[in-house]
Parts: sequence; structure tokens; C-alpha cells
Amino acid sequence: MIIYEANISEFLEDVANEVIVDRLYNVYQEKIGRTSKSEIRSWDHSLQRMSNVLRDREIPKDAKTAIEFKIPNTGKRVDFIIAGNDGVEDHAVIVELKQWETVEKNDRLDAVVVETYLGGSKRPTTHPSYQAWSYSCLIQDFNEEVRNVPIHLQPCAYLHNYFIQENDPLLDEHYAEYIEKSPVFRKGEMEQLRQFIKKYIKYGDKNDIIAKIENGRIKPSKSLQDSIAAMLQGNPEFVMIDDQKVVYEQILDYSASCIAENKKGVFIVVGGPGTGKSVLAINLLVQLIQDDYFAMYVTKNSAPRDVYATKLKGTMKKKSIDNLFKGSGSFHATDKNEFDVLIVDEAHRLNEKSGLFSNLGENQVKELMNSAKFSVFFIDEAQRVTLKDIGSVELIKRFADELGLQVYEGELASQFRCDGSDGYIAWLDDVLGIRETANNNDLGMDYDIQIIDSPNLLRNMIKEKNKVNNKARIVAGYCWEWISGEKNNRDVHDIVIEEYDFSISWNLGNDIWAIAEASVDEAGCIHTCQGLEFDYVGVIIGDDLRYEDGIVITDYTKRAKTDQSVKGIKKWMKEEPEKAAVAVDAIIRNTYRTLMSRGQKGCFLYCTDEKLAEYLKQRLVKVYDERSEMKNLLVAEKVEEYK
Repeated sequence: MIIYEANISEFLEDVANEVIVDRLYNVYQEKIGRTSKSEIRSWDHSLQRMSNVLRDREIPKDAKTAIEFKIPNTGKRVDFIIAGNDGVEDHAVIVELKQWETVEKNDRLDAVVVETYLGGSKRPTTHPSYQAWSYSCLIQDFNEEVRNVPIHLQPCAYLHNYFIQENDPLLDEHYAEYIEKSPVFRKGEMEQLRQFIKKYIKYGDKNDIIAKIENGRIKPSKSLQDSIAAMLQGNPEFVMIDDQKVVYEQILDYSASCIAENKKGVFIVVGGPGTGKSVLAINLLVQLIQDDYFAMYVTKNSAPRDVYATKLKGTMKKKSIDNLFKGSGSFHATDKNEFDVLIVDEAHRLNEKSGLFSNLGENQVKELMNSAKFSVFFIDEAQRVTLKDIGSVELIKRFADELGLQVYEGELASQFRCDGSDGYIAWLDDVLGIRETANNNDLGMDYDIQIIDSPNLLRNMIKEKNKVNNKARIVAGYCWEWISGEKNNRDVHDIVIEEYDFSISWNLGNDIWAIAEASVDEAGCIHTCQGLEFDYVGVIIGDDLRYEDGIVITDYTKRAKTDQSVKGIKKWMKEEPEKAAVAVDAIIRNTYRTLMSRGQKGCFLYCTDEKLAEYLKQRLVKVYDERSEMKNLLVAEKVEEYK
């Protein structure tokens, strides 16, 4: 969708006659239905500057301009496009417009991040060169018309308020890779920008370039298909076995049938921790892309998206892979059936509303169904860990029925985490008081679970395990304030246990915590580890889980004030105390169940409550006693058999 389209002559006339704001506002109201003139007027200065750039006799006046092109199936918008021909081939110059006056280099984050003032305060944001380049990649990878014509995309950025300075941080070597791909022009460099445009736009738009960009069929490029498929081959982390393969084939079959018959469908996959939901989801994404479907992997939580995107990309350009992974909060604005298939991992974490202030959309579950011809929801209701988490099988079915969608179901039962032991998960549920199970004293297999008396010893054990293959991490219940994040300083330690002279910071988010080696010196919370797995996990259980009067209890008042998981609980407790108490109790138990099931080979526990630690030790003593009895019985049977 394009908000404004005109040839250069018409654009210059609209700016000169001061009607450009009105035209933009009217189209916004017609196509989007929500904006204000003040918002559009903020564009006025940038468009005035672009009109000055284009007032050059050598820039053809029949070349086309477009303003605010919404890249299909994304929330991304290209500020300004100039389309024409260089005498041989068609080109579209993509211009990212910024009104920034200052920029600071950011050494701590990825090489695409700068800091500038946005909304009244200094914030990290992407470098404008990277932003323009990433938009060109997105269009190139998914717009079949752009690839086939072909239309050559030439990205750049124009910071018309930004003064040139000595040792300019905007041009720092840190950002050289993306500036080379997408040059940046500052205040006083209008002539250089003109030369950049004239290099590609020597003649007008005779081939409806803008229309081809806007209306091109959305289809993943062959290079993207081949690259992402090659990355999966031979990667043991993404090999499917047993019921994963069965459900995988069912989903491919049902989705193809629904789409071919112009019907909408939903597939619900239920599976507990470690049953391979994410492995199956990634395999589906790759195969659907291979089969020419426009598919995306969706999670509310960014942690699994970041990890799987990083593991897949290999030597491929980062943005091409990133574009296949999306958060769950951006579908309230999409059109019906924009996507062929949406693969929704961790569907239990979906929220009702979207947006920073939870004020956008109606319901994420319903919006995801509306946005795709076929949607796949991977869910474990026992992993809902915040008051906002609404994802449930019942809710998915209710909306599917309301929308008239065919519902299919599958289950992942085989356990691939926790040493392949379904028994450990059942034992965990029993121990934490989530549900009574038959696994009172049985882990199923020799899973390495230990209760550690010192947090320092726990840290040392995890660091030792991490030396093997960088697959051991410390996690903790959210009972300590996140001070280091506010100060962006690893030297500030949040989790402090004074009697042991122990301290550690929460993860800062500067790196991908699950795979950055330095992260072994940080603690992750439920939001940074859910949906991920390690070989070993060290869990610090805080005062929100204790053992009193012979039972395991929860205490939401011990949660940190910075924890958004239980936001609103005090008000709810006053209004509906019984219902609120049940909900927050489940959240705390589910949180520790999730944390304690992140390790494939082992889980080491330290409890701030000594009585809880003693209780867990006693439960393990019974496990080992029963295991010894079973071994003795088996030996006796063998001896008898031998006689």
C-alpha cells in the first residue's frame, strides 16, 4: 500500500502549493482510517527537503515518486521512493528520511545500532543505512515482480538536519558494512544525494515500476528457499523423530488442502516441555517456504525468535532470515489472509491486546487466525507464566468456531529434553504441587538433578558444564529488581544473596543470552529462556516459592516490582481475591516448572528457603531409594533366571 504516488513534476507542484499535507492526510484517512494532521505535518519539513533535492534539471520530471510504501505482510514503511530507468534497467531509489540532529555510536550492541533522541529521550535504534538496506532486502526477498522484471533497488538515508562533524559517529567504521551498501547523506550533502539519484534515474518511469513494487506477488525468493533449506540439512538440532514427523506430515497435508480448496484451517499441537514443538515449528517454516508458501514463524517472546534465526542464518545475510520471524503483536493491522501459513510457537504466551500499552487490536489469537489461510498453534497451557497469557486450546477452538474454520489437532508426547524422561516432568508437577501424578518417587531415568546448598557452588558447577559446549546457563525466579538493565551495566549485580557473598546480574540483552558465551556470568529469567533448552540449567528459586506446614506455597508479594508477569495483581486481589489467588499461584508454579525443565541432561537447584531445599532433598532421597530397590529387584531376578 502506498499513501502517495505522483511523478516528480506533480510532487514538486504539490509541495510548492502547500497541499502535500492535505493529500497525504486524505489518503491516510481513506486507506488506514486513523491519523492526525499534526502527525502528517511532521513530515512537511522532510518533504520540503526532498523537493529541493529533486529540483535538478538532470533528474527526469517523469520519474515517479512514492511516499509511505507499506511493505506487504509487514509493519515496515519505506519513507520515499524514486523510480525510473538508467537507459538499460529499471531502478527504484529507496530513501530513509530522518530528522535527527545528533547520533551517538553504540559499541555494546550489534553493529547496526546507534543512539539518538526519540520521543524526548535518548534511545537505541537501528542505523539509518541499515534500516534502508534492510527494507530493500525485504522487498527483494519476497516480491516476485521485483526479482523477475528485474527492478534494482538502491537504498540510502538522508539526515537533512544532521550537521557534518569531525570524527562523525554516524560514519564510524563500526557501521561501514551497511554504509557501503546504503550510503548516508547529511545536512549540506544535497548535491551528493542528487548525484546518487542521477546515477540510477536518468529517464522516467515508463514501465510502471511503482505499481509493480506495490502489486507484485508475495513469494519467497529461490535463493532464500535454497539457503534456509541448506542450513537445516545435517544440523542435528533440527532433526525430527517419532511423533514430530507424524504431526509434521499431517500439518503439511492439511494446510495444502485448505489453501488449494480456498478454505481456512487451524491446527493445534499440544505438547509439554521438551517434546520438540520448536524443532517441528522450524522444520515446518523451512518446508513451507520451499513449497512456495508465504509462511512466518511467530512468538510473543523474542528470545526463541532471536536464537532460531541466528542458528539458521549461517553465512546468509541476517535480514533475510530475520524477516521470517515475527512477534505476535503486529497482526491487529494486517488484512485477512495476508499470509498463507502462520506458525505460532509458544501459543500459551499470546496476549489479548497488542501494543506497548495493551491498547491495540481485539485478541491476538483471533487476529492470527484472520491473518492467515492456515494457522498452526503450538501450545502447553502449563507454561502460561504471566497474568496476560491467555493462550489455551479452548480459546483457539472458540475463535476457530466463531470464524468458521476447520480445526485439526495433534499431540507431541515423546520427551526429548530432561534426558528423554516423561517421568521427570510428571515428578516435577507432583513436587511443585501443580497436579498429583503417579510419579511420586520416580524420575523415569537417571536425570541429573541436584539440590545445591550454596549459590556460589551452583554457579561454579554451571560454569564448568558450560566449558564443554556453551550449553549451560543460570536462571532465576523473578524475585530481584532489574537494576542493571536500567543502568545497562553488567557490573551492577541484581541478584544478591548476602549470607553467601553471592551476586550476579540479570542478563542485559546486549547479546543473545542463550548462545553468547559471556551469558554464563548472567542470570536469565523466564522471559529470556522460555522456549529454549540447554544441556544443564542452574535454577535459583527465590522467596516466592517456599515450604510451609507440610506443603509447597507461593507468595506473589516476593516478586520484584519490575516483574510485569503479575502486573495488576494487587487490584485484582481487592476485586476478586479467590480468582486472583488461584491465577497468581499457578503463574509462580508454572514459572518454576518451566525453568526447571530447560536442561536436557541436568538441573541444579539452589533455594533461598532452606525448608524448601530440605523438602526437595527428601523427595530425591525417596527417588534414589526406590531406584536402588528396583535395581536390586532386577539383579535378584537375573540371578534367579541364571539358576
